[in-house]
Amino acid sequence: MDERLRAESRADRGETRTASGHCLTVTDREQVAITGVLHVKSFDDREIVLETNLGALVLRGEDLHIKQLDLETGNFTVSGLLSSSQYGPSRRNRQGSKTSGKGLFERLLR
Repeated sequence: MDERLRAESRADRGETRTASGHCLTVTDREQVAITGVLHVKSFDDREIVLETNLGALVLRGEDLHIKQLDLETGNFTVSGLLSSSQYGPSRRNRQGSKTSGKGLFERLLR
């Protein structure tokens, strides 16, 4: 059974789909589509900080506007002029890491 049919079947039973994959798609530096979004930590028209299933993601640019946010599916869409995207430490690395100190990026986002 393909993923679309499984998702429809879960929806029929009242189940929600959790974000399992992550993808970042940029079109002409003006449209950004992201999957695997768990939480929006902060946003304004110049910076958006997201928590994805693979760690923190910071989008920077001008006139950034959130067009779609669906935390049940993990889908997120933003428009504006994107100047940079930057990932923080991977959630996988943090969970498997044996160091107790926090990274610089984590301390800055507190």
